[in-house]
Amino acid sequence: MKKIGVLTSGGDAPGMNAAIRAVVRAGIYRGIEVYGIYHGYRGLITGNIKKLNVSDVGDIVQRGGTILYTARCEEFKTEEGRQKGIEQLKKFGIEGLVVIGGDGSFRGGVKLTELGFPTIGIPGTIDNDIPGTDFTIGFDTALNTIIDAIDKIRDTATSHERRFIVEVMGRGCGDLAMWAGLADGAETIMVPEKKESIDTIVERLNRGLQRGKKHNIILVAEGVGSANDVADAIKARANMDTRVTVLGHVQRGGSPTAFDRVLASRMGSRAVELLLKGEKGKMIAVQNNKIVTHDILNVLTKKHEFNNDLYKLAKELSI
Repeated sequence: MKKIGVLTSGGDAPGMNAAIRAVVRAGIYRGIEVYGIYHGYRGLITGNIKKLNVSDVGDIVQRGGTILYTARCEEFKTEEGRQKGIEQLKKFGIEGLVVIGGDGSFRGGVKLTELGFPTIGIPGTIDNDIPGTDFTIGFDTALNTIIDAIDKIRDTATSHERRFIVEVMGRGCGDLAMWAGLADGAETIMVPEKKESIDTIVERLNRGLQRGKKHNIILVAEGVGSANDVADAIKARANMDTRVTVLGHVQRGGSPTAFDRVLASRMGSRAVELLLKGEKGKMIAVQNNKIVTHDILNVLTKKHEFNNDLYKLAKELSI
């Protein structure tokens, strides 16, 4: 194998640039050419492809987002669209591909592998919702962004003796809310994996009031629903005044943490190694701090395992 490509797809995540850098430099170190595919699968179809050298990925390890940009592409979901992508890869002589993204991006990679084109996936998403890996690239950075925001919100919650409801990202996965809630001492953590009634939350708030507690932090994962709806429900049941903060896309931005930079570098280098060994249809993962690989098809048939022990600990400590 003499030429490989790399693209980022789906939602951006801090650490994607570190992964791109690792793929490019690990490839060049091993004597192969690396091509950047811009704007994800859309750029693959249109041929928005450029050969990258060492200097092209200099000074990006500390940058959030992705220098290759990212985009959704409905056309690539069709057989005709995928064939256009294959033709562009052949045109540039690219023999293998590294896809950095989430489950939707991996499904595109599987389709390419089924068409005989070797593809390796690197999990890059702040949601941490990919099965088979303890952490995805971007999760740690987003988590720390949330914690920093909650620290600031708690200051004003304490000053005004108010209850604040904070909505965080994560799609159908509650990891961001759970980890942030545990790290920041949230009194209530609402995640899609564990259903909790408004009545239970109100009861907990009342117990806090009875012992003199004047402020609360309630974390709501977006997979549960709207923080505003939670606020309205609490108001309706207990006539308690609340304030809502939706952190939104600020969670995706910012300079990646050291953990995400190192994780991305390890995964990017391993992806290149796998392609050179003739592997295809694999996903890079980290388990117990060791880099491992899984069949992407096998990963896509499973669900991310929710850490019940951490959730239980968070509830125990929030009494």
